[in-house]
Amino acid sequence: MKSTKTAGLPLHDHTQGTFVDRSLPAEDIMYDAMLNRDSNYEGIFIVAVKTTGIFCRVKCPARKPKRENVEFYPDVKQAMLNGYRPCKRCRPLEQVGNPPEEIFKLLEILGKMEVPRLSDAEVRKQGIDPAWVRRWFKQNHGITFQGWLRAMRVSLAYDLIKQGSSVTASAFDAGYESFSGFASAWGNHIKSTPRSSNKTNVIRITRISTPLGPMLAGATDAGICLLDFVDRRALNSQLSQVRKALRAELLYADHEHFSQLRKELADYFRGESTEFNVSLDVHGTDFQKSVWNVLREIPFGQTRSYREQAERIGKSGAVRAVANANGANRVSIIIPCHRVIGSDGSLTGYGGGLERKRYLLDHEQAVVSMKEPAP
Repeated sequence: MKSTKTAGLPLHDHTQGTFVDRSLPAEDIMYDAMLNRDSNYEGIFIVAVKTTGIFCRVKCPARKPKRENVEFYPDVKQAMLNGYRPCKRCRPLEQVGNPPEEIFKLLEILGKMEVPRLSDAEVRKQGIDPAWVRRWFKQNHGITFQGWLRAMRVSLAYDLIKQGSSVTASAFDAGYESFSGFASAWGNHIKSTPRSSNKTNVIRITRISTPLGPMLAGATDAGICLLDFVDRRALNSQLSQVRKALRAELLYADHEHFSQLRKELADYFRGESTEFNVSLDVHGTDFQKSVWNVLREIPFGQTRSYREQAERIGKSGAVRAVANANGANRVSIIIPCHRVIGSDGSLTGYGGGLERKRYLLDHEQAVVSMKEPAP
């Protein structure tokens, strides 16, 4: 029995933001972030080098220029309007984490296949170096190209078995030539055996690019259970917690929920939408869920304090507990913990970094302003 789902291939994410006038960090802070290639500032500003006439993203691996030879802009549009051209090495016009043309070409080929399989020899026939492809996948997805393809096939077999196909038939329909090879590949991704897969929960994970840097997304059949920036220090802890909460294994593969999530994130960053409708599958204590529900009630473009949040759940004395629950949120942006600030109006802690929080708030307020009717 064939699966009705595709093997699941990530596409270009076209989530370029709606760039608006906004304040930048202090120039000394931006210069230090550039020197340290600090990914927390990805999308916050663009670096322009006077001596070369080139502009770069924060994490450009090229040699770092002297302070007096650098200018900073909020986005690529402003850099280009001031006469700078994009760096060919860090490709600042491309979305962070989006595949370059060579990778996209391979994804298009795979998208036409019922089973995702592409040998190094076949990659080479396309005029693309398999070693370069391997490095790109390892750098951008934490897994080699062939490892990614194996995970896709395991995911396909898992779906077939869940739909009622026999283990043996699922193995061959997923492109495996022997059951032993299938069992070995399965064991590398899922701890249980294929025959006990009906009792096994799986969280599909993938990376989604955004103007603020790549995010790691997780999905069950019920909905999105994880969305966080890949450079967040607590990400491994978040992964462990969601695995424990759902008693599930992690599998690098696509899911139909990711298609909707990619589109809604793209619409959000382009300023075309102010809400998310993708299904969620969040797990936590009753108190945490009450805090997360109230977070989703904060109107787009507005903020609340932790104290106001505590009052809304009827626990005015639980301000610190509310702050901790905010920090435990595993679905960033959609459950908008970035909209909570200090009682004095200051930006308080945010797992993705304060500059990202500032960007999100500025972005939302600008979108609201643009949508307001002229007086």
